[in-house]
Amino acid sequence: MNPITLVISIAFVVAAFVAGEFVSLYLAPPLFVIAILVMLSIRIANVWEKFVILRVGKLQSVKGAGFFMIIPIIDSVVAIIDERIQTTAFNAEQALTKDTVPVNVDAIIFWHVNDAQKAALAITDYRQAIDRVAQTSLRELIGSTMLAELLSDRAAADSHLRVEIGTKTAPWGISVGSVEIRDVAIPVALQDAMSRQAQAEREKQARVILGSAEAAIASNFVEAARVYETQSGALQLRAMNIIYETTKERGATILMPTSMVDSLNPTLALAVAGHDLPSPAVTPLIKSAA
Repeated sequence: MNPITLVISIAFVVAAFVAGEFVSLYLAPPLFVIAILVMLSIRIANVWEKFVILRVGKLQSVKGAGFFMIIPIIDSVVAIIDERIQTTAFNAEQALTKDTVPVNVDAIIFWHVNDAQKAALAITDYRQAIDRVAQTSLRELIGSTMLAELLSDRAAADSHLRVEIGTKTAPWGISVGSVEIRDVAIPVALQDAMSRQAQAEREKQARVILGSAEAAIASNFVEAARVYETQSGALQLRAMNIIYETTKERGATILMPTSMVDSLNPTLALAVAGHDLPSPAVTPLIKSAA
């Protein structure tokens, strides 16, 4: 009983006893009976509650928030419906996917009662029914979905479950706000196999990229060889740059055949004469020639 209702009832009973002290003893029992009837008649509903009232077995009314009274014995409150948003966790253990993989799936549903009359009169226990319907719908979804789809596209699975469960619970006056799949657990052996498969796919992709890079490099080398074949000056510049790159960091001494130095002398002479030539590449060779 609501605390406020209890306080009002006690006040009526006390008033009846007090009144009995000042009136005839013949009036005290009727006053006490009236106080008891008032106590049984008073009801107070919270803002989120709905009281479903039957009168002689027939639906009399659905009372909302606030103060109201019923007729004792004739009227009866058959259900007090909470219209706030409720959550129900449910799961499916060892359910087989479309590709026959056993999975354990945990999910949660957000729902609320939008029609207290249907929730009270159309079904015995709507909370238990929601749990059963949610589990059944989840197993149906798992059985019609490939494992890869279930793991990669949970949003679609959530939406499908919301529609399916909402369709089944609508006749009970219950609306489904959303359904969220929290976890999809697969066997450990399958996890290892999927991990190896993913690693193999990454290695395959890495090899493909490396092969493409090698092909591009080889093509550039072929093009460079053609340029060096037709342009002797370009080949000499390349040789000078290689020599410079090998000596610039540690100051190493490079021994070159006389024939190679002689072949580079014309280029060195042009550099000394003031032609456009990268000076960092020429300087070490000038010292070597000296």
